[in-house]
Amino acid sequence: MLQLTRPRYFVPIHGEYRHLVRHRRLAQDVGLPEENCIILEDGDVLELTANSARKTKPIQVGRVFVDGKGVGDVGDVVIRDRRHLSEGGMVLAVMAIHQQSGELVAGPELISRGFILAEESEEVLESAKREVIAALNGMNRETRTDPAELKEEVRKVLRRFFRKKLERYPLVLPYIIET
Repeated sequence: MLQLTRPRYFVPIHGEYRHLVRHRRLAQDVGLPEENCIILEDGDVLELTANSARKTKPIQVGRVFVDGKGVGDVGDVVIRDRRHLSEGGMVLAVMAIHQQSGELVAGPELISRGFILAEESEEVLESAKREVIAALNGMNRETRTDPAELKEEVRKVLRRFFRKKLERYPLVLPYIIET
């Protein structure tokens, strides 16, 4: 094909990089000058004029995510979180704590999505609730009245429980209501 068309410039465009190099070498073997055989990679720009062809400043390339009406505005953190949710599911732990005493007023209620089958969930989630209650009972009053400390402790207890019991790693979201 190269001998029939006799191009002035040659840019191999198909295959892995090693294929592009071999294709360029083939073009040189049939008589094209080395400087007229150009290998481009993703993002490289080829500027063509009536008398020349040359690589110019590359452009940024990569995947562009479309999310609803937004194009390209989904960041790496969002993608990482979505991947984590798709692989491990999530557990929401909702509980009400008395603001001054730190006593458990209601809950914990555990709501799971994409994590465990409904048939299995009741027994496992009841065991997880007992673990959370035991951990809360073992905490001192100052820690129990600090919502940030409380959330972290609940998250830690549930992660450990699900890892040991089921060898799964759901996203654990504690939600503390102060009364």
